[in-house]
Amino acid sequence: MRHQTTPSTTGKAIAFLLFGVAAGLCLDLCAKALLETHSLNQFVLVRSLIGLLLFLMLAPRFGGLAALSTRRWQWHLLRTLLAAGSMYGFFYGLARMPLVNALTLAFTAPLMVTALSVPLLGERVGWRRWIAVVTGFGGVLLIVRPGVEGFGIASLAVLFAGLCYALLAITARRLATTESSYSLSVYVIAGPLITASIAAAASPAEVWIAPDATGWLLFVSAGVCSVCAWLGIVGAYRRAPPALLAPFEYSAIVGGTLAGLFLWNEQPDAWVLAGAGVITASGMFVAYREIDRTATARYLRALWAGAAWKRTKRSD
Repeated sequence: MRHQTTPSTTGKAIAFLLFGVAAGLCLDLCAKALLETHSLNQFVLVRSLIGLLLFLMLAPRFGGLAALSTRRWQWHLLRTLLAAGSMYGFFYGLARMPLVNALTLAFTAPLMVTALSVPLLGERVGWRRWIAVVTGFGGVLLIVRPGVEGFGIASLAVLFAGLCYALLAITARRLATTESSYSLSVYVIAGPLITASIAAAASPAEVWIAPDATGWLLFVSAGVCSVCAWLGIVGAYRRAPPALLAPFEYSAIVGGTLAGLFLWNEQPDAWVLAGAGVITASGMFVAYREIDRTATARYLRALWAGAAWKRTKRSD
């Protein structure tokens, strides 16, 4: 399976990706605003419920509810737990740290996928990509700076979220030959919803604040943006290889920097900017090295196309 990239398809792919990135950033903005007045558990529950309803409304476009059928419930159960860990970890950190810090630390997930693909998928990672991974985590140290004010539970929570997201990507590779991309997405939304519902039932004393008109607008926007982000990313990676799209995906960090500055007066220091640059460069290099000469996007096919995945081992 090759990506036949022409100027037309390339332009459409970039447009889809920028749409998805913008929607994902808008989701984060809505979340950060809501978490100033609502509990994390309330946000996860309401946002997941709205997102799940919207995904179910889209079912006819992706093969109907039959696309959700599966015989691999154990894997989906694992993915729901990972999705809950990713969502809770990221939004916990987002509520307690500058927007650009949270976004940049979350972008360590592609580096984690590369590192974990060796023990979990049996892939070969050459020395160039290992250097990029190590360098990328050096960028993490520039941002969190252990032993100083920048290091704390919030940073660890976002890194934990990145780990969960990386494992989601790896399990998607495992399931790609039998599961649709639609089912892989719907079940991971159900996970945080169930987790939040259980947590709410177990903590009846938790204060739940009834959203006002602005709050409901933000909640609905968060749900809509989550679906739009998925549609944008799916549309992009079906049309062009990751090596081409990676630089545009990291535009979220630029957008997060500007949004944090203008909306919350968050001014990143030189250490954060340097760390963001290192992580971005490392991630883009890994994306470039992931693509072989036939431009066969291995993990792209696993995540989005649902085609039979032929594991090709490549040494850098």
